[in-house]
Amino acid sequence: MWLSHHKSRVRVISLKLAVVTDDGVNVSKHFGRAPYYLVVEVEGGSVKEKRLVPKLGHTQFHGAHQQESRGPHMGSDQKHRAIINPVSDCQVVICGGMGMGAYQSLMLNGIRPIITNIDSADEAIDAYLNNRMEDHPELLH
Repeated sequence: MWLSHHKSRVRVISLKLAVVTDDGVNVSKHFGRAPYYLVVEVEGGSVKEKRLVPKLGHTQFHGAHQQESRGPHMGSDQKHRAIINPVSDCQVVICGGMGMGAYQSLMLNGIRPIITNIDSADEAIDAYLNNRMEDHPELLH
């Protein structure tokens, strides 16, 4: 990410971020269940490209009867890496909620997770790019 500092304001010049989404329009409330990332490329502080990228989720790793389980699981590091792989070149991942394991995996892979209460993906992107994004770690589950 390239930043420009001017009179104590930070302006994003080049950045790649991802919004976790169920439909490409709304921010998903659950990282593990969402089927997509909305990957956004930013240049000069403006959105240059958006694309919907398929995302692995809990359903690919658990049987139907285990989808609601929480906590550490056998091989959860590998599962999180597989889920994160499509956005490994992003600096930021925005989501409405996620488990602590996913949150920590993102951080360990050099990706800043942000938990938001903003519903619209476009509004969340705009808030982040204009330094109005509030992180809500209390939404971790």
